[in-house]
Amino acid sequence: MAILSDIDIKKALDEKKIIIDPLKDEKQIQPSSVDLRIGNKFKGFKIITKPFIDPFDEVDLESYMEEITISEKQPFIIHPGEFTLATTYETVKLPSDIVARVEGRSSIGRLGITMHVTAGYIDPGFEGKITLEISNIGKMPVALYPGQRVCQIVFETMTSPSVEPYGHHTRDSKYMNQKGPQVSKIKQDFDIKGE
Repeated sequence: MAILSDIDIKKALDEKKIIIDPLKDEKQIQPSSVDLRIGNKFKGFKIITKPFIDPFDEVDLESYMEEITISEKQPFIIHPGEFTLATTYETVKLPSDIVARVEGRSSIGRLGITMHVTAGYIDPGFEGKITLEISNIGKMPVALYPGQRVCQIVFETMTSPSVEPYGHHTRDSKYMNQKGPQVSKIKQDFDIKGE
């Protein structure tokens, strides 16, 4: 695999091989990545009386969370120790021979904000907004503004195109075409369902 440079990223965008929509400014294109902005929808855990979250539980995981939509000028405040789901402002579409990784921007990380806790890998064939898993590991609350550049996406070419990319009719592509932050759909995993 090889990481795409700014030249290759621009070429892939021009040829519509990779789609990032809307790409507000060419300044978002970095030497080997593209900065992505945060949207205006956030999901956080409600205070509940259950002792733990169980993937086998029949209760919908969505019921443990609440969604907050804020205006473009209004900040979302993430407090120390808090975890929230958000989404990228941009929709991303990948071809069957390119994978991507979402990484936090160092300017955000230096405030104590982790932008993508564990699942930063984007499969070939994915299309949709990217759900961000955000935590504040610092000691002070931090304001995040819709439209602010908070993370970056890095593209890598594969040795050959995937035969069954994400979204292929034979795959269980739970997060394909997501429009906002999505809670875990772990209950749909074949190993959890017992298939």
